[in-house]
Amino acid sequence: MEKAGFVYIMASRRNGTIYLGVTSDLPKRVWEHRNDVIGGFTRKYGCHLLVWYEAYDSIDVARQRELQMKEWKRAWKVREIEGINPDWEDLYDRIALP
Repeated sequence: MEKAGFVYIMASRRNGTIYLGVTSDLPKRVWEHRNDVIGGFTRKYGCHLLVWYEAYDSIDVARQRELQMKEWKRAWKVREIEGINPDWEDLYDRIALP
């Protein structure tokens, strides 16, 4: 059975720095970003808010979507975020396990 996948966007604040990623375990990966467990872009720029995500039945399809979106202009990504999350609220509580 193939793993499910998620494409997600983390942000530093509303209209701030954004990071686009892919994972098979969204709650775990977002927790790692929020707690600066892994060095890199999100730690450097303080991208701790989960502002957008999409779920896929296949991690391979999620990776394809991520690669497609990485080619997008920032304005397109912002429109995608604001289409489901106009206030750039942190969505972590909606996906975090109890």
